[in-house]
Amino acid sequence: MRRAGRWRRTTPGVALVLALLLASCGGSGADEPTSGAEAGATAAAPDPTDASTAPGQDGSDGSEDGDGSGGGEQPTVGLDPAFAVDPPGRLKDLPRTADILVQTQAGISDETVAAIRRLPGVQDVEQLSMLQISIENRVLNLAAVDPATYRRFTPGQVPQTREVWDRVAGGELAISPELQKKLPVDKDGFLALDPGSPEVHLGALAPQIENAVDAVVNDKWGAELGAEPGNALLVSTGIVAPDKVVGPLSRLLPKQTSVQRLDSVARYGLDINAKQTAFVVGSVSSAVGVFNYTVLGGGRIAPEPAWEQANITTAQVPILGSVRCNKAIIPQLTAALREVVETGLADEIHPDEYAGCYYPRFIAGSTTLSNHSFGLALDFNVPGNLRGTVGEMDRTVVAIFKRWGFGWGGDWRYTDPMHFEAVRIVDVR
Repeated sequence: MRRAGRWRRTTPGVALVLALLLASCGGSGADEPTSGAEAGATAAAPDPTDASTAPGQDGSDGSEDGDGSGGGEQPTVGLDPAFAVDPPGRLKDLPRTADILVQTQAGISDETVAAIRRLPGVQDVEQLSMLQISIENRVLNLAAVDPATYRRFTPGQVPQTREVWDRVAGGELAISPELQKKLPVDKDGFLALDPGSPEVHLGALAPQIENAVDAVVNDKWGAELGAEPGNALLVSTGIVAPDKVVGPLSRLLPKQTSVQRLDSVARYGLDINAKQTAFVVGSVSSAVGVFNYTVLGGGRIAPEPAWEQANITTAQVPILGSVRCNKAIIPQLTAALREVVETGLADEIHPDEYAGCYYPRFIAGSTTLSNHSFGLALDFNVPGNLRGTVGEMDRTVVAIFKRWGFGWGGDWRYTDPMHFEAVRIVDVR
């Protein structure tokens, strides 16, 4: 896999920023040992809630504006010019509240955006792309944005923290700080968003829009990952209650559009009265596509029936017998299990300890989708392969499943050795 930009063009301004980051972020893991991956990410990831990492706080970026947005020519912070866009410069408008997230299954026309801007109660609108990426069974909401304008809708001091947006414009990734220890960032600060794409460098830890966005890249990265251009909107209603705008806004959009409130009413979870949209990209996107779902009690979701009918099936496979999974992985699952049998290792998979494949639900205690929600993951030999352990899975069985397009949770940063999931769709002839 090609790594995005293993060369660096560092100006004195960037060197100073990196030194500040090392000084201010080095001790974030008081309760857990800091691995090489964590150290690499931390050294390249400013925390905009910490004044010591914000450009302009000590005059180090030459700012004369006093707002942290900088002035004059900015440093080059990107690691790969192929994924760089024009630098955002200083903040050119007032920050906005992110009150409503709109997501469609296709792009939103300029005419529709203009009509939404004219609605009473709408203060501002930002068009972007929303997509989902699966990393170690965690489906992240990724926003592909124009850093210069999207920044206005982010919380707290993030809009004024120019270093974050310089890095996103330069082709780097910004994530919510709580994700830092949950993602497999390598010792140099790189992360594979998908097995079929270049790796992206983690450039910033920055609070994101709650219940809507986990991570941010620029539009060039969105195109690389297969985002649908302009399929989402952030709507600011200012002092007007968002519920006053949701109805008129919805009438301007297709019936299957997700219109989700992000205000305090929905702050402690998803807006359960709204459709949610999954737009999964990457190596398994052909098995998932785009679909809407509703949120049920107990962490469960209900995908739209047409999607479930088209994608989920019950089939007979070797060793396990009847399984209910995504249709796309049945051939490679069958092939993997058949090879396990032919290798004489059938006894290493215990049908009575199989915990299933298709479970439309969130990861326990979260509103993050699992790959089980798409029918792409299976749990084997549960009692002896609990999370955080090396597990008892036979390593030859693991190797066979990897050959047939499955990733193994035992390789993860926080291990889950019972878990196998499709990371690519294999054409079984």
